[in-house]
Amino acid sequence: MTRRIQALTLALLVVGASTGAARAQEKAADSTATTPPVPLKLQVVISRFEGEKKISSMPYMLSVNAGHGGSLRMGTRVPIVSTSFTPIATGGAGVNPLTSYQYTDIGTNIDCGTAVINDGRFRVDLTIDDSSVYPEDQVRTSNTDRPSFRSFRATNSMVLKDGQTTQFTSAVDKVTGIVTKVDVTLTVVK
Repeated sequence: MTRRIQALTLALLVVGASTGAARAQEKAADSTATTPPVPLKLQVVISRFEGEKKISSMPYMLSVNAGHGGSLRMGTRVPIVSTSFTPIATGGAGVNPLTSYQYTDIGTNIDCGTAVINDGRFRVDLTIDDSSVYPEDQVRTSNTDRPSFRSFRATNSMVLKDGQTTQFTSAVDKVTGIVTKVDVTLTVVK
């Protein structure tokens, strides 16, 4: 009988321990599930400079929760004339011009991901893709009316704390000498 009591006591201890472990895991899961998300505001400013003179400044704002990502798409489709020539169908010499259009996407695409690091700091992963049509006075090509396009793409990670601004990147356009700078500010929304 003593062995039975010992076996029954041991079985009750195992069941009680496993129930306690399960309750501890449930409490841990509940505490992470009830942790409120940390809302962040990311301001991305793309500025262009000709020498020391600022010629444009385009601000973009993304709202994300820490640990998640977001994206922004802003732009338009620009028609590009494409002319081809077809033979005249009715026995005459010459060709018929046929005008058609191809469309090119122009604008700004921003993708970001965020993560909480510690001590109120956040890792921000950012990809910026920006394109535009060159103004006619900036690009002079030999007697052509075809547009030229500017493109800028940068991907990087940075660590920021609440209220901090940093320069994400800076680059010079080889054709015009215009400097593009990207500044990023992180703000914790309270």
